[in-house]
Amino acid sequence: MAVSGTDRMVVVPKENYYRMQRVRNKTSDLLYSIFRYALVIGISFIILYPLFLKISVAFKDKQDIYNPTIYMIPQHFTLDNIKLAAQVMDYLPLLANTLLFVTITTLLTAISCALAGYGFARFSFPGSNVLFVLVILTILVPTSTLMVPMYLHFRNFDILGMVHLFTGREGINLLNTYWPSMITAATAGGLKAGLFIYIFRQFFKGMPKEIEEAALIDGAGGFRTFARIMLPNAISPLITVILFSFVWQYNDTFYSALFMSESPLISLKVASLPAQANQLIPQLMGFGSNSGMKADPNYVAMIVDTGILLAIAPLIILYLFVQRYFVESIERSGVVG
Repeated sequence: MAVSGTDRMVVVPKENYYRMQRVRNKTSDLLYSIFRYALVIGISFIILYPLFLKISVAFKDKQDIYNPTIYMIPQHFTLDNIKLAAQVMDYLPLLANTLLFVTITTLLTAISCALAGYGFARFSFPGSNVLFVLVILTILVPTSTLMVPMYLHFRNFDILGMVHLFTGREGINLLNTYWPSMITAATAGGLKAGLFIYIFRQFFKGMPKEIEEAALIDGAGGFRTFARIMLPNAISPLITVILFSFVWQYNDTFYSALFMSESPLISLKVASLPAQANQLIPQLMGFGSNSGMKADPNYVAMIVDTGILLAIAPLIILYLFVQRYFVESIERSGVVG
């Protein structure tokens, strides 16, 4: 094998030439692997660092606050921060109520969006393309632009003027109840519903039409075909939508503050946690409400961070159990179809 130089030709044996190429390839692969792992580790650290910091704070004793030698690992471990944060938040009843509400709205959203996505994928009717464009626009339009009309709609809720016709009232006030979220979830108009409809539509469009034709020959109608055949085959998009909807509904503050500002939900409690901690910590520590004592601001910040950790703990546990199914569902859901 001949290798040309600047002023002379060097003859290299073929075995040596291929050996040099293999060494170069291994070196380039090694450098690429080092760069890839360094990038992944760096991004993971940026994402996980706030979580590690809150875990450290949750187990740090009050006397470690002003110790400059302590950074991440506490010198005095304690569970008092977790107990006090749980008392301030009234954690267990709050968590049970939030999980019940989120579970119901998630199931309603998944079923209604699956039905809407199936309709867009399989039925042609006048204006179907225009309606689907409007569905896509709901993904792009900021939800804050819909705040006033949605508030007024549920402030005087009426269906085709029937309430006004039979009672003479302007409508029913559904604010500070769970009904606005339930209604929007059941009618495929809830949180991120446009994205979920798009996911189901893309999946159902990729399924063979022969399945429905066989069901039609057997006498099944549209709803029966959807419930007995199409929906059981849509496990992947169902898992994707259920997980996304659960997490987003659990963390939602926009709709919760708009419709249910007085409801016991974790997202609302976290938003008001600093003020409640400042007010309740002196009482829980035995100073009394009329003592005039104020809690240490740094200690209050520790309790707030611990409360935030308690709020996101169910999502972390959920991810640890379902992350494998979540990745598989994303690969099979047909989002890019």
